[in-house]
Amino acid sequence: MFDLVRKHTKVLMFLMFLLIIPAFVLVGVDGYSRLSNKSAPVARVGSHDITEAEWDFAHKNESDRIRASMPNIDAKLLDSPAARYATLERLVRERVLAEAADKQHLTTSDARLARELQQNPTIASLRGPDGKLDMERYRQLAASQGLSPEGFEARVRRDLSLRQVEAGVLGTEVSTPAIADVTLGALFEKREIQVARFATADFSAKVSPSEADIEAYYKANPKQFQASESVNIEYVVLDLDAIKQSVTVNEADLKSYYDQNVERLSGKEERRASHILIASPKDAPAADRAKAKARAEELLAEVRKNPASFADVAKKNSQDPGSAASGGDLDFFGRGAMVKPFEDAVFGMKKGDISDVIESDFGYHIITLTDVKSPKARTFEELRPGIEADLKTQQAQRKYAEAAEAFTNGVYEQSDSLKPVADRLKLTIKTATGVGRAPATGASGPLANEKFLSALFSDDAVQKKRNTEAVEFGPNQMVSGRVVSYAPARTLPLAEVQASVRQKLVATRAAELARKEGEAQLAAWKADPAKAAAVTAVVVSRDQPQGVAPKVIDSALRADPLKLPAQVGVDLGADGYAVVNVKRIVSRTAPNDGAAKQAQAQYSQIWAAAENQAYYEMLKERYKAKILVPQPDAITNAR
Repeated sequence: MFDLVRKHTKVLMFLMFLLIIPAFVLVGVDGYSRLSNKSAPVARVGSHDITEAEWDFAHKNESDRIRASMPNIDAKLLDSPAARYATLERLVRERVLAEAADKQHLTTSDARLARELQQNPTIASLRGPDGKLDMERYRQLAASQGLSPEGFEARVRRDLSLRQVEAGVLGTEVSTPAIADVTLGALFEKREIQVARFATADFSAKVSPSEADIEAYYKANPKQFQASESVNIEYVVLDLDAIKQSVTVNEADLKSYYDQNVERLSGKEERRASHILIASPKDAPAADRAKAKARAEELLAEVRKNPASFADVAKKNSQDPGSAASGGDLDFFGRGAMVKPFEDAVFGMKKGDISDVIESDFGYHIITLTDVKSPKARTFEELRPGIEADLKTQQAQRKYAEAAEAFTNGVYEQSDSLKPVADRLKLTIKTATGVGRAPATGASGPLANEKFLSALFSDDAVQKKRNTEAVEFGPNQMVSGRVVSYAPARTLPLAEVQASVRQKLVATRAAELARKEGEAQLAAWKADPAKAAAVTAVVVSRDQPQGVAPKVIDSALRADPLKLPAQVGVDLGADGYAVVNVKRIVSRTAPNDGAAKQAQAQYSQIWAAAENQAYYEMLKERYKAKILVPQPDAITNAR
């Protein structure tokens, strides 16, 4: 066979050329790339799919954005099925609006884009005193979002186009005060009611189940007494801390870093200043601003003639209530503590100087610099531990991408064991027992990550005992696990759960007794409403429940207002039963003008949002948008 191949090498190469080249022509290199990286569609808008890979990428970006703005947020909230599904819904919405913008030929001009970028407060903060944009910081801002400056601007342009789709609905909402009053009046309507509660707990003592009753309940409800499936696992975590263990920093680098950063590491310079403020908010009329500035100029001339009088002039004339009484003294402060014009003036002065009139959003300032506190340079030995930690972190961050690729490939290529990748990257293999599909109470790190737990229960992990894929569970944090043993879900023996079975049975029968007695009370009140007089009446509404259960209030407000008084029964489930006598409607107290305007504004916003959502639902139907994965139970139940 091999002799045949060797003898006819050129012929075989020619045949391969004929087979492969047409395939590339028909499919394309990009097509092969897509085939090799195929990901199952999770949603579809028209003929365009949203793949699971796109979903994962979008959710990672969204999670990183939220973590950056809220560092203390619980990671479990971001990795929950509900959070991931919300990201998918947002992706679908963006695709639907993009489709609508394209069909309606809605584009964003260069002038509109430039205006939007100029008004963006984040970008405005990147401008220097001369108003010019710091392009290096601008590139860093775009790179932090995984984009080039051109890509960032393209995304802003796209977002503006998408906004145009909804602007026609949001900008044309009409809700008259009369309609708002009727709606809000119904929402906050008050009713006087009498409530008789039949709590389950009050009937528990009347229930005494026998052993036979307990056994029968156990057999009839096996799903209530099941131990969930679980796995015992070993797992390895790759993070910056793990990489730092293998990083060593030489003495020369430590000293070089010290020489270059000693001023910064020793602390920030602080300055002490006093000021005289003539208050004039930035949105004040121009005439008022001009008058305030003229007054400040007068006071400046006065203190320059006699610098020693600065404190007295401040006490008599400064309109800063926090410092006027102390002669305008602001004590020591560093950079970043004051508004920029004020800070720039103070840190550009010499001790004893008196500034020109400085304009800020608060008004006009006259400043004198009274003291400068320069930090004492700290020695190399004092700063060495911090410098070494900083350099190790920097080197670990540079090595992380390379290590992450090795980790991802390693757990896949040698999928029958975690030891090879652990040895190669000097990672510790950890173990955990009784791991379930859902995070356990108090779980943290990878054991609180839904995606990792899901991977542990895949067929490859459970049946074939292969390593899971590398799962990212936080910034610069990856994990892979391997199932050591699997315990399927099972019904626990009666002997183990007898106390729990008895408790559930007692609660069920007590709730039945409560409902039965409540229904008897309801029949009695309907036959003779005067019997309800013994119960104290209370006036309730949705915004003033007076401690009454929401379910009871909803039932009371649903009673036909033309047939009052009316008696209704409310099944409270495990909590028992309630009988309600709805006596009358109580007029809603008219809100004051301010509250009425605020309520109407909120109603208008809600109405506009509802109209916009209805418009979006219409667009979803028009462009055949569909989510192909099931909704998490938590979201389904909430809706």
